[in-house]
Amino acid sequence: MRTLRTATSKHALRKDHCTLRRVTRSMVSQCSQRSRCTASATVSPPAPSAAAPKHQQEAPVLPFRVGYGFDLHRLVEGKKLIICGVDVPHVRGCDAHSDGDVALHALTDAILGALCLPDIGQLFPDTDPKWKGANSDTFIKEAVRLMHERGYHLGNVDITIIAQQPKLSPHKEQMREQLCQLLGSHPSTVNIKAKTHEKVDSLGENRSIACHTVCMLLR
Repeated sequence: MRTLRTATSKHALRKDHCTLRRVTRSMVSQCSQRSRCTASATVSPPAPSAAAPKHQQEAPVLPFRVGYGFDLHRLVEGKKLIICGVDVPHVRGCDAHSDGDVALHALTDAILGALCLPDIGQLFPDTDPKWKGANSDTFIKEAVRLMHERGYHLGNVDITIIAQQPKLSPHKEQMREQLCQLLGSHPSTVNIKAKTHEKVDSLGENRSIACHTVCMLLR
């Protein structure tokens, strides 16, 4: 009787073992099928397109821009000395294609530079007879027009004129007033300084005059 129970138990154990193997194979087969279905249903994401080169991307809208301008002219006899649109009495004046206003030329270049536009020599070349003896108001007005066209206005401007002679202090306020009219700016945003060159090189020897200008444009 004991032998019968032992045999029956072994038989049942083998049967359970076989059943477990069948169930395991079935589960493995089902998982494999699901994996294949999932893999076939999965769509690979498209390859990212190459970014456009920097020079082809849309230009950033900057809240402010800073520009710098410089101009220098020889001083010769028989010419008027025009600075910031003001006729300054002197024995010499600027030798230039236009009226030779170093301050307005430098300011024009500063505004154009802040806007990343061509400089004054490219927009108003001295090889063009049209600009022969031209009033430099024309140049600054065009720079201001381009500035407004791009959505900017003048924040402030700082001008440094370098000349050994004549003394410019008596004329600075008149120059500022003239600039404010041309720019449509308040006097508190327009500064003019005058320096000598300590009798060094052509500036210090009264053979030339120069101007440095910095401006800030705001949206």
